[in-house]
Amino acid sequence: MNYAWILEIRPGYEEEYKKRHDEIWPEMVQMLKEAGLRNYNIFRYGLKLFGYFETDDLKKSINFISKSEINKKWSKYMEPIMKVDIDPKTNFPYLLPLQMHLD
Repeated sequence: MNYAWILEIRPGYEEEYKKRHDEIWPEMVQMLKEAGLRNYNIFRYGLKLFGYFETDDLKKSINFISKSEINKKWSKYMEPIMKVDIDPKTNFPYLLPLQMHLD
């Protein structure tokens, strides 16, 4: 299944955000793969970030990520430069509802 989210970079941190993702921790990448995420992409438009990923089991992926110590460290590392709205029902960024799909 396909999923997407929108988050935001705090003003003035665009280059730092890019730098941190250019240098993403290998253990963070590994954790995301172990969580079942694939074809994960993040796009930027101004301060807005649009994330897209695929997973076969969203609940399992979110549960894995939420319990991950490396994710907790990464989140703390990114917190000063990002605005992150978390859905209290999922403990994950709010997911965007699919409006159209073209194969």
